[in-house]
Amino acid sequence: MRQKLLVYVVAGTLLWSLVYLLVFVNRPNGSVRRTEETLNSLTEQLADLQNTLSQQNAENRRLLDALNKIADNRVAAAAPAGLVAPAAGGGATVAAPVIAVLVFACNRVTVSRHLDQVLRYRPDPARFPVIVSQDCGDRPTAEVIAGYGSAVKHIQQPDQSDIVLPAKEKKFKGYFKIARHYRWALSQAFDTFNHSTVLILEDDLDIAPDIFDYFTSTYPLLRDDPTLWCVSAWNDNGKLSRINASAAELLYRSDFFPGLGWMITDKLWHELRDKWPKSYWDDWMREPAQRLDRACIRPEVSRTRTFGKKGVSNGLFFEKHLKFIHLNDRPVPFTKMDMRYLLRENYDPWFVDHVYSCQEVTYTELKARQIGHKDCVRIQYVTKDGFKRTAKMLGLMDDLKSGVPRTGYRGVVSFMYEDRRVYLAPRPDWTKYDLTWS
Repeated sequence: MRQKLLVYVVAGTLLWSLVYLLVFVNRPNGSVRRTEETLNSLTEQLADLQNTLSQQNAENRRLLDALNKIADNRVAAAAPAGLVAPAAGGGATVAAPVIAVLVFACNRVTVSRHLDQVLRYRPDPARFPVIVSQDCGDRPTAEVIAGYGSAVKHIQQPDQSDIVLPAKEKKFKGYFKIARHYRWALSQAFDTFNHSTVLILEDDLDIAPDIFDYFTSTYPLLRDDPTLWCVSAWNDNGKLSRINASAAELLYRSDFFPGLGWMITDKLWHELRDKWPKSYWDDWMREPAQRLDRACIRPEVSRTRTFGKKGVSNGLFFEKHLKFIHLNDRPVPFTKMDMRYLLRENYDPWFVDHVYSCQEVTYTELKARQIGHKDCVRIQYVTKDGFKRTAKMLGLMDDLKSGVPRTGYRGVVSFMYEDRRVYLAPRPDWTKYDLTWS
C-alpha cells in the first residue's frame, strides 16, 4: 500500500512539473529578445519553480511519515486471521531478557556455518552469550570452535567413556551418547553458569535473521503462562507447499514438542534434571509424564532448517522431508507486536470456535477442488489409521508420539493446501489424546 501511494505522489509531482514547464516554455512573448529584463524574469520564474518543488517534496515526506506510522500500528496489532489481539499496553512487556545460546557440537567442522549465522544475527552479545558444548573430542572441530576466541565460550563434555549396551541396542549407541551430552551441557548452562533461560541450538542448523527477535518476544509468554513449557523455532510440516510463507508473523500453540531450536527456563530444567533419560531424550520429552498437558509455541514458517544429512539417524526423513523445510526470509518485528493472543485463556476459545466453524470436507473433495472459495476447511479423522492415511496423502508428517501428531494442538494439525487453510482435526467432542496412537 505504501509503495503504491509513493508511486502516485511521485508521478503526480513529475506530471505537475512537466505541465508547468510546457506552459512556461511555450507562452507567447511577442519576439525573442535576449535582454537583461528577460533573463531576470527567467531567473525569478526558475527560482519560483524550485521553491514550489521543494515545498511539494516536503509535503511528500510528511505524507510518507504518516503512512509509516499507520503501517507500524498495524504491525503492532498483528494476530492470526479471526483472532483480535488485545489492545497494546497493560500486557507482558519484553524486558530485554538475557537468553544464553547453547550450541551442541560433535565432529562437524561445518559448525562454523552455524556459528557465523548466530554471531551475525544476534543483536547484543551481552543479552545472548554463546556457549558451544562439544562432545566426541574431535580435534578439527575443536580447532574451528577455538578460532572464534572470546566470541563464544567453548566447553567440552569430559566423559568420553564407552557406553555398554545389549547387542540388540548397540546400533543405537549414538542416541545414548547424545542424551548424556545434553544432560551435562544443560546442567552446565543452568547449574554452573546460572543462566535462567537457554536457547538450545545444534551445529547443523541454519537460522533465520529474525530468530532472536522471535525468542525475545515470546519469552514473556514462557515466563508467565504455566501452560507453556517451551518455545520452538521449528515447524515439522514447514515445507513451502504446506505453509503460508507470506504470513511469517503467524504463531501457534502446539502440544507436540518440536525441538530443533527451542527455549526453556531454569524452572523446567530443575523439574527434568534428576530424571533425565539415558537415551532418546526428545521422545522422552513428548511423554505425558514430562509434558503434563503443557504446550509449546511454534511458528508457521520455521526459523531453523537442518543441513545435517549425516548423523546418528543416518539421514532418516532428510531426503524425503527435512531438506524441504522452508527457512523464513521475511523478517518480522515480533518485539513490536502484542503476543498475548497466544496465552491459553485467549487462544483456546478462538482456536476451537474457528477450526470447527470451517466447512467439513473430504480429502477427495479438497483434491478435486469441489469446495468453492472457502477460506478454510476441515478434514475430520476418527481413528489412528484414518489420521495416518490422510496425513500421508496430504504430504504431512504422519507419525504420532504418545498420541500427539506433529504440530498438533488439541489434536488439530494446521497447514496450507493450494492457498487455502486446512485443518486436519478430530471430532468436535475431542477431549484428550489416545496414548495407544503411537
